[in-house]
Amino acid sequence: MCPMGVSATELAALATEYAAREPQDLLRLALERFDKIAISFSGAEDVVLVDLATRIRPDVMVFSLDTGRLHGETYRFLEKVRERYHLTLEGLSPDTVAVERLVRDKGLFSFYQDGHNECCGIRKVIPLRRKLATLDAWITGQRKDQSPSTRAGVPVIQEDAAFSTPERRLVKFNPLANWSSAQVWNYIRENDVPYNALHEQGFTSIGCEPCTRPVLPNQHEREGRWWWEEATIKECGLHTRTPKA
Repeated sequence: MCPMGVSATELAALATEYAAREPQDLLRLALERFDKIAISFSGAEDVVLVDLATRIRPDVMVFSLDTGRLHGETYRFLEKVRERYHLTLEGLSPDTVAVERLVRDKGLFSFYQDGHNECCGIRKVIPLRRKLATLDAWITGQRKDQSPSTRAGVPVIQEDAAFSTPERRLVKFNPLANWSSAQVWNYIRENDVPYNALHEQGFTSIGCEPCTRPVLPNQHEREGRWWWEEATIKECGLHTRTPKA
């Protein structure tokens, strides 16, 4: 295990070496290299990572962002995963005072008028930053084909420029970067992996209830997220170079 992480040069070399490797290889590298590492869990891709990672390290750390505005189906899905894999699944909640101030000043649905960044910053980015400050590395379910405008260049290993600091380099693993949605769902079906019941109702990419809707046939999976905004800005700040908070 390497609690101090890796140098920029070694990180670049690992990213090149593992660029075309299987998700299992990347997870094994991540979990053997770092003690203070966790999986960020919310959707179909992430439960595939949990299924794979628990075969390597059964007690892998897993956390989820509980914004307080998730669908009921999502909360039931989280419990199903917790029970299936015997996980200690940590729910990260937003600061109560910040949420109360936002709702008092702007109401419950201000994002329909002035964009989702402020709400996502309070409910997602700040709790995530707080958690990542305790880790040396984290694992995400990002895929290149999730959003051609914002994720097409996602590497399998990277320095997380958004949440690293001058004193501390945070490493980010994206083991499914090269997988397609079809590969994710083939794995789910073949291995009887739990999934969110909303997927059976036409939802593909699932976030908070007010900001997620089903997609129509042949629509891209991210078109159901923040549908009132431009496609090029459909990120909540978790996977951008400069997090919005």
